Amino acid sequence: MATRPISPQDHELIADAIRAAEAKTDGEIYCVVAHASDGYFAPAAQMATLGMLVVSLAVAYGLEAWWLTIRLPHFVIAQLLALACVLALLWVLPGLRIHMVPRRLRYQAAHANAIKQFLARNVHRTTARTGVLIFVSIAERYAEVVADSGIDAKVGQHVWDGVVRDLTAHAGDDRLADGFVKAIEQVGAVLAEHFPVTPGDTNELDDHLVEI
Repeated sequence: MATRPISPQDHELIADAIRAAEAKTDGEIYCVVAHASDGYFAPAAQMATLGMLVVSLAVAYGLEAWWLTIRLPHFVIAQLLALACVLALLWVLPGLRIHMVPRRLRYQAAHANAIKQFLARNVHRTTARTGVLIFVSIAERYAEVVADSGIDAKVGQHVWDGVVRDLTAHAGDDRLADGFVKAIEQVGAVLAEHFPVTPGDTNELDDHLVEI
């Protein structure tokens, strides 16, 4: 997914896109991009431990097949030293951790972060319950659109899935800012269709991209 930093100009483009979209609807759009949704030390350490046990078992069978012997205390010490080295490497090089974690767990962490941001940023507290969060977690290569109950009652999940596909495609081409702008336009069109702007509508959420 995207590796190029989001520039101040990109932030301004995204803010302009949010303002333009919200000018046509009573709905509210909020954007968050997370560089990572978890540190992943614990799950990576668990996978490393399981891997060490499998390797140790293979080594033990190999030694027996070659008629070689090693004292059990020495074998256990060697295991512990190897595991300690792997854990130290994971601690010093956090970028390695995510590669040792199954995709399902990475997506679960990113989804949990999306829900956390939806609640923490008060997207769920708009007057008509028409807030929408556009969320991207770069490390996990994950994107999600989280819509409040007022919108979910009228818009099917397949609509948000299409927004996510376009957003991740842009991010995969290292055009994350363009992807956010496109997603904002798509979400804004959906909101304008179901919740057109009415007189007296107020802006309830900040119009900018939050980086965490």
